[in-house]
Amino acid sequence: MGYDGGARKTHAQSIERLVRRASPKEIILASVAVVVMLLIAIKMLLTDHDVLFLAAEFVHFVGIGFLAYKMLVHKNCAGLSLKSQQLTAGFLGIRLYCSLVMEYDWHTILDALTLVATIWVVRMMQTTVRGTYNAGLDSTPLAYVLVPCVALAIVAHPTTKHWWINRVLWAACVFIEAISVLPQLQMMQKARVVERFTANYVFALGVARFLSCAHWILQVFDQKSYLQTALGRGIWPLMVIVSEMVQTGILADFCYYFVLSLSRGDFNVTLPV
Repeated sequence: MGYDGGARKTHAQSIERLVRRASPKEIILASVAVVVMLLIAIKMLLTDHDVLFLAAEFVHFVGIGFLAYKMLVHKNCAGLSLKSQQLTAGFLGIRLYCSLVMEYDWHTILDALTLVATIWVVRMMQTTVRGTYNAGLDSTPLAYVLVPCVALAIVAHPTTKHWWINRVLWAACVFIEAISVLPQLQMMQKARVVERFTANYVFALGVARFLSCAHWILQVFDQKSYLQTALGRGIWPLMVIVSEMVQTGILADFCYYFVLSLSRGDFNVTLPV
């Protein structure tokens, strides 16, 4: 057992040295190659790409389970961003409303469950475990996130037959979701050491974002998909894909250090300066 642990740590250190020696261009090319191979594998294995979106929402919900365990058992919310949780509750609430009036399906049920769980997390952070919340590190102004998203939604939104305000709200929820994790990432970057349950939650978000991004990207190659037929209708379809790629990209770096820490046998994740 000790040998296996030492071997894993040695392999992790070798990979880390290799990444550090690589140029930014080489890292980007390698990352793109890995993503392309994953997308090809998913496309070959799955015939219904909507399963990816359902899986993404389920993984997000499971990620909240790590936070629930942390708050109920360990009685703290160290390293967790209240502002990211508030933004998450916001876009989930908007998406739930839009789903109810625009496209009621299984997504609506999962969104409702995730919204209730997120509101519970926010409430716990404001009451029961408030003493362990570090507001000084969670300093991203919410206006810096919300105002640009709403402004962009007014310009770029779906061209369906629904009411204009509903279409703008739907677009705003997509854009807010894309960058809702930024306060959490900035908070972790300031702290540098991320406690394991918070790290598990953020990694789950990264996996969920990748699955959601894969869902939309593969729709481009699906001749019968809504996105394929809408690609020529304004900039909205393009903005959906860009938003999904942005939210996946901003979590990719953390996911790398998360996997690296696990391979070393470390429960906490240490981020570089």
